[in-house]
Amino acid sequence: MRKSHPVRRAVLAGAATVSGIVLLLSLKPASDPGSASAAGGAAPPVAAQSPQGGRGTGAGTVTGDAARTQYGPVQVRVTVSGGRITRAEAVQAPKGGQSDQVTADAVPKLNQAAVAAGNADIDAVSGATYTSAGYAKSLQSALDKAAAAAGSAGQESSGSGDGAGGGDAGQGRQVLTGDAAQTQYGPVQVRVTVSGGRITDAEALQAPKGGRSDQVTADAVPKLNQAAVAAGNADIDAVSGATYTSAGYTQSLQSALDRAGG
Repeated sequence: MRKSHPVRRAVLAGAATVSGIVLLLSLKPASDPGSASAAGGAAPPVAAQSPQGGRGTGAGTVTGDAARTQYGPVQVRVTVSGGRITRAEAVQAPKGGQSDQVTADAVPKLNQAAVAAGNADIDAVSGATYTSAGYAKSLQSALDKAAAAAGSAGQESSGSGDGAGGGDAGQGRQVLTGDAAQTQYGPVQVRVTVSGGRITDAEALQAPKGGRSDQVTADAVPKLNQAAVAAGNADIDAVSGATYTSAGYTQSLQSALDRAGG
């Protein structure tokens, strides 16, 4: 009996040692700080990539060129559906100091105005003249890109069909923006819609503003728009009291019609 005790103790000691090693190996992965760090570092990129997928913006979402202002760049992104602006947002706007407060107040109003107007002819927000001007410029750039994309799609699809439709089906519908014409009182820029070879709509995207010009523009532009649709070309009479605006309007209108092939 006494001689067997050393052997028994050796067996028990060996079993205890093996159990301890197994226990340590089983606990090590869970307590390894390197493994925990790697797991935590791998998760954020996956979460960050998912909302930025290539299909997230959609075919109807267009970002305008960044417009430089005295207080920083302004860049607008719009979503167009069915030919209408359904959403507008500023992806860049002036920041820092007083600009933070101005941007926070002005940008939401400009976004709403863009959706309501459906074009870049929106009023400046009081106290945010430079931001408003930059917003309108970038918004127009986005709308021009959207119109160009729609025009390209229309031209690609117009090649199909048997040509029996005539009228609008044959000529297609184009929205064309003329070059901005510089006048003594400010730029004038015209956008026209041409359908079936005729002007169906005309609007001034830019016109002289400020002081007396506000009243002149408010009176002259609607008359010029009507005259353009009625005449079907740029040979329209100047509005009395708005000689410079009328001349700039005609010049920009002709530029737009030249892009449509006259």
